[in-house]
Amino acid sequence: MTAEEFEEFYAHAVRRLTGQLYVMLGDLQEAQDVVQEAFVKAWSRRGRLVKEASPEAWIRTVAWRLAVRRWHGRRRSEQAWQRHGGAPPAGAPDPGSVVLVDALKGLSPQQRRTVALHYICDLSVEQIAAETGQSTGTVKTHLSRGRAALADRLQDPRTQEAHGD
Repeated sequence: MTAEEFEEFYAHAVRRLTGQLYVMLGDLQEAQDVVQEAFVKAWSRRGRLVKEASPEAWIRTVAWRLAVRRWHGRRRSEQAWQRHGGAPPAGAPDPGSVVLVDALKGLSPQQRRTVALHYICDLSVEQIAAETGQSTGTVKTHLSRGRAALADRLQDPRTQEAHGD
């Protein structure tokens, strides 16, 4: 991929990928950071990124892995603060999210990722399995459990009232 092709790919894909990672992560700032970092990594490999090889899937996978590494680092940091009797520094308050993102935050990271890849990125079960390295059965399990959990979280209170719940 030439520099011009990469710039065009970036221009067409960055917003979509950021939106996808936002849904997966539930944090817009984090999504923006990991997508940008993934594009920086892709820039040095742009000669090997071929349009037919799905560079968008590569960027999405790299961004997800970066986010997971950050989570692990934060968890270790919080554990260190707790071991030493202190409280971790307060983070910035979440500026609020759309209802779907809030509902997705209640899912496990794998369920959230799988549901987002299927419904937001419009990937098939087989494509998700290839991108995540999971079996199709595992993907189907995550989708089923994620849908069930979301059904509970996304109930419209007006509908519940109408049914007398």
